[in-house]
Amino acid sequence: MPVEHASRGVAGLTIAIFALLLCFFVRPADAHEMPVDARFHVWVKPGDGRLEVLVRAPLEAMRDVDLPLRGNYLIVSKADRAIAHAAQIWIADQIEARADGRPLGPPRLVATRVALASDRAFAAFETARAGVFAPPLPDHLDLVWRQQWLDALIEWPLPSDGAAIALHPRFDRLAQRVAVTLRYAPPGGPSRAFELHGDPGLVELEPGPLQTARRFLADGVRHILVGADHLLFLACLVIPFRRWRPLVVIVTAFTIGHSISLTAAALGHAPQALWFPPLVETAIAASILCMAIENVLGASLARRWGLALAFGLVHGFGFAFALREELQFAGDHLALALLFFNLGVEAGQLVALGVMLAGLGLVFRLARAERLLVALMSALAGHAAWHWMVDRAAELSKFPPPAVDAAFLAGAIEAAMAALAIGLAAFALRGLVARWMAGAPPAPRDAARHGGTARV
Repeated sequence: MPVEHASRGVAGLTIAIFALLLCFFVRPADAHEMPVDARFHVWVKPGDGRLEVLVRAPLEAMRDVDLPLRGNYLIVSKADRAIAHAAQIWIADQIEARADGRPLGPPRLVATRVALASDRAFAAFETARAGVFAPPLPDHLDLVWRQQWLDALIEWPLPSDGAAIALHPRFDRLAQRVAVTLRYAPPGGPSRAFELHGDPGLVELEPGPLQTARRFLADGVRHILVGADHLLFLACLVIPFRRWRPLVVIVTAFTIGHSISLTAAALGHAPQALWFPPLVETAIAASILCMAIENVLGASLARRWGLALAFGLVHGFGFAFALREELQFAGDHLALALLFFNLGVEAGQLVALGVMLAGLGLVFRLARAERLLVALMSALAGHAAWHWMVDRAAELSKFPPPAVDAAFLAGAIEAAMAALAIGLAAFALRGLVARWMAGAPPAPRDAARHGGTARV
């Protein structure tokens, strides 16, 4: 009997704990919970001593707002206060504006309006501004509230009409994935469009040379340091060559290669087809595998610097994909953006190489078995590259092969001529490389006896 009571007590306690867990983790669906995707449309226009910002937001993203509803339908005539409250806390308060680097302070909410999902007023600033002052929608329309827009006009006083404007929209708090189409209409000039995702940080709408240089330098450093495939390729390049003279040759060749293709792609001299990015990503993985295999078989500087140049061309296209979306922030300073992005890549590359060489030097000093370690490290890198290559090739296979037409042949001829010119230049530089290496300490003839694998 005591055993039976004990078992019932344990069962009751288990059920109680399970019920508490259900109450904690399982919540009833909330009509105002965060949506998965949300797109915002923003117009920015300075002038007449003020900065006007028009925002079109999905009404679904306005959380914790008590909208007057009839079933699932919005009662527009009773929604003025709720709509203004939503626009203030979820739109106006989520935008930071600066002029000439100085915060403009809290904005003023000028007007709000519910717009139909089919409304196209935001195609231009003038129609968007007129639309937010239009009469409210009538109540007899059955407006499913989740499907409508909330338009809002907010403004800040400007110290001068010629001030450099920067905006930080923090709409990423309103949905799991947020996209913002922002268009800037400067006085007396053509509008400029930006496509933003998540939290874009402070966006300079008319960046000067200093802002452009700073932003793209940081972008270049960030891209190389978070790119696992680029870092693994660098490691495979330098594992067998840790003396400074071979490294100068190899890293310079790689830098020249990716600088050429990065610049060419940024200027539009690269295929724009959908199959090209997965092709480049597959080739990047293949380049790591190739370097790893050569390391295992025995690397020589005569081949290594040429391969670094050739594969640098491939990696440059990969860098260009990262740069493509960022170029919208360059303003009128495209050449400066290209230069400083490239400098950022080189700075990040040097930092990564410094860390790699310090780590490799320590490992090889402790282990002493250089040939075995080079083969083991390269085999591990090759294993990772093989899986990347297979996965990326599978992604590439989803795209149809390019049509062999006049445009394709013209592009192929242009690429072949560029490759021929680069190849001839590399052939002409062989003598210079040989003379440079002649000043290096002689490489050991018996790599195994001296604990080395690289052949110069």
